[in-house]
Amino acid sequence: MHRVRPLPNYLVQRYHGWKATGYADNKAWYRRLASDGQHPRAMVISCCDSRVHVTSIFGADSGEFFIHRNIANLVPPYEPDGDHHGTSAAVEYAVRVLKVSNVIVLGHSNCGGIKGCIDMCKGHAPELEAKESFVGRWMDILRPRYDLVADMEDPEEQMRALEKEAVITSLENLMTFPWIDQVVGEGTLTLHGLWTDIGEGSLEHYNPETKSFHPV
Repeated sequence: MHRVRPLPNYLVQRYHGWKATGYADNKAWYRRLASDGQHPRAMVISCCDSRVHVTSIFGADSGEFFIHRNIANLVPPYEPDGDHHGTSAAVEYAVRVLKVSNVIVLGHSNCGGIKGCIDMCKGHAPELEAKESFVGRWMDILRPRYDLVADMEDPEEQMRALEKEAVITSLENLMTFPWIDQVVGEGTLTLHGLWTDIGEGSLEHYNPETKSFHPV
């Protein structure tokens, strides 16, 4: 632990700035959150990408969203004895303990994880093929979907298509969890698939009836 160091000065300064303004102006709200516990209405599963700012997109305050982030916003299939427990644990807590009403999967443009998956499937990323690559093995969740976009000649179109397939994959995998299937069937939980263009600030939602994404 001797390698652990204090926070960089710029983060320390930002914290003190927030404590003196954002926290000071809303002290009662933060103390209420602390004493009453969290009661989020929705869970959002988004990418780790630093450019995807979920709370800003929806204008959300602290306590509104239960947010889980991972590479390429993927949800693995239900595997009680599998290796992908981090995301599954977050989903379980949100649905079974917090009892959120909505689970939102949010994909985005120019996703590095998706690009890595495409490069891997094309044989251009041997480092991701290595057994010890955490990113590569995580992207194996999406790998079967590459066949759906393999024939696209335009690289940008191919990327965008696979980014949206990642959202669909996660929605389908969510339904393999028996307790999600149950509450969705009962009507107490709804699933939503979204994709955002970072540069344009646009947002699209997935329509299962048309099997396509449409502007929100």
